[in-house]
Amino acid sequence: MKINKVSVGYLKTNCYIISIDDECLVIDPGDEYDKIEKEINNKKVLGTIITHHHFDHVGCINHFNNIYDINNLKEGINKIGKFNFEVIYTPGHTNDSICIHFKEDNVMFVGDFLFKDGIGRTDLGGNEIDMHNSLLKISKYNKDITILPGHGDKSKLGIEVNKWI
Repeated sequence: MKINKVSVGYLKTNCYIISIDDECLVIDPGDEYDKIEKEINNKKVLGTIITHHHFDHVGCINHFNNIYDINNLKEGINKIGKFNFEVIYTPGHTNDSICIHFKEDNVMFVGDFLFKDGIGRTDLGGNEIDMHNSLLKISKYNKDITILPGHGDKSKLGIEVNKWI
């Protein structure tokens, strides 16, 4: 799987285009559709996955079909085309936060739940109790998983989770 990151909008939201062959998924299309479209580069978009519904993660969602989020992705294993991934419900930053784990590629898209050197704010539709419980839940995963957050740089799950639990 190939992963391309596009930083979009004034909050520099990370939009990810993940590809296998000539097909792709778009994660968190926050803004600047032209930049995202350029990165898609004529691949067939199978769907768009939303980690949570803050404006900076869904700003140009109207350009896409097949929108996937907490409302139509079950917690556990999901499949879209050739993409096999686990959805993990991680409320805390928002009540609708999810993480998307691609076990075979050892990566997890974490939205604004977790960052390099930080966790998501809980005053924008989430709460501290849910955040704590979600951090405990995610701490059971392989510490070497690369996390790809909604803003900023990537990191390792074990490094970041251990700072907060």
